[in-house]
Amino acid sequence: MRMKKYITLLLQWIIWSGFTIVEWLSGKDRLFANVLLFLVFFYLSFLVARMMIKSNKVSFFITLLSVLTYGMLHTILQMTVSKTIL
Repeated sequence: MRMKKYITLLLQWIIWSGFTIVEWLSGKDRLFANVLLFLVFFYLSFLVARMMIKSNKVSFFITLLSVLTYGMLHTILQMTVSKTIL
């Protein structure tokens, strides 16, 4: 069961990487479009977790964990890149 959770987390990180690429390609969209895009990717991540794990509660927890780690890594990388450019 642990391996399924780990693989689910890795797949969700791949999904969040796709979100970053789509967000970058969308350019300067409005906030509403970005929020809608985020919700679509969040739901997609949840569906992948639910398909793999078969438990709503655990799937939601893993999805929250993946989005939090994605958010932290994304913020850290943005701060690092902006400091090297300046």
